[in-house]
Amino acid sequence: MNVKVIAFDADDTLWVNEPYFRQTEEKFYTLFSEFLSPHDIERELMKTEIGNLGLYGYGIKGFTLSMIETALKITDGKIKTAAIDRILTLGKELLNEPIELLDGVEQILQTLQAHYRLVVATKGDLLDQERKLKKSNLTQYFHHVEIMSEKDEASYHKLVKHLDIQPEELLMIGNSLKSDILPVLQIGGHAIHVPYHITWVHEMIDSHIEHENFKSVNNISEILQYLPL
Repeated sequence: MNVKVIAFDADDTLWVNEPYFRQTEEKFYTLFSEFLSPHDIERELMKTEIGNLGLYGYGIKGFTLSMIETALKITDGKIKTAAIDRILTLGKELLNEPIELLDGVEQILQTLQAHYRLVVATKGDLLDQERKLKKSNLTQYFHHVEIMSEKDEASYHKLVKHLDIQPEELLMIGNSLKSDILPVLQIGGHAIHVPYHITWVHEMIDSHIEHENFKSVNNISEILQYLPL
């Protein structure tokens, strides 16, 4: 690999994220258990979230609005003010969750910083992602931070143009095959998949990836075997 820039996804690649959403969802299901089963509430919430992505994008604020919308639907508009207040509290609690770095992350960044330009390439709410990066104390390792509304081929083309490199000089590392891996391979870049034990349904794909520029490892420390230092 003739890699000059290594881009890292943030949520569930650098730090814990999805488990916090799952915990919040469980609290939401309990809050409205008198109306529907947890499975049915989960289905309605997911349907609402996916439908709202084009309006709100990714992130906790959009998720909170989707919880309120779902609550209105499953209660047939009879939701009490106290329940709406509880949903808003759940959203704020989610925004204030601590940043827990995944094992080996900081050591890898320390090792690679002297040899490559490192960037964050993530999607989500701008303010929330900036806050999380600051709380992570990892800012000093990154040459650039790119917060995208969507991780698609056009967004990655924009990133490599901004970094003044060719697509084949970019290596993307992340936990989502759909967002972190496939679009980068499709523009001619390299990608290493570091799976996380929990994946949001919207980020799952059914196909198996076979590509000369693709690698998969069990944990982030294993990426070093593919990188000349």
